[in-house]
Amino acid sequence: MAEKSRKLIANNKKARHDYFVEETYEAGIALHGTEVKSLRLGKCSIKESFIKIEKGEVFIYNMHISPYEKGNIFNKDPLRVKKLLLHKYEINKLSGKIQQQGYTLVPLNVYLSGSLVKVEVGLCRGKKLYDKRQDIAKRDQRREAEKNFKVKNLY
Repeated sequence: MAEKSRKLIANNKKARHDYFVEETYEAGIALHGTEVKSLRLGKCSIKESFIKIEKGEVFIYNMHISPYEKGNIFNKDPLRVKKLLLHKYEINKLSGKIQQQGYTLVPLNVYLSGSLVKVEVGLCRGKKLYDKRQDIAKRDQRREAEKNFKVKNLY
């Protein structure tokens, strides 16, 4: 079977800054026609979005999909609650970890997989302020080391 192309639509950069991502899951998303057309044009934002499990179903909140320009009366509310499509065993596993161990669900990416819209869901644990500072310090050290390595190789 041929590999499906994967076109990135939206990326939640702040999620990896604010959370430790333990596991990732690929979820489908239930959308209407004009929402899919708008997503194909890349008009989506997941910066402030979050995911909740309610009554055995997974929903994404505050995912902004801009109205399709040519959609007229068929356009839906840009911030409406959208259902995520996961297997039942995945939902049970996620809800157990969220209730017992203090994890949270965060959308990491929205992308097209072939003709389907998918959301990469991260099972995350929140970072404390000192964790964020440690990450910044490590990143600065790595950049400094790369810079020194380039300078040495120049001569």
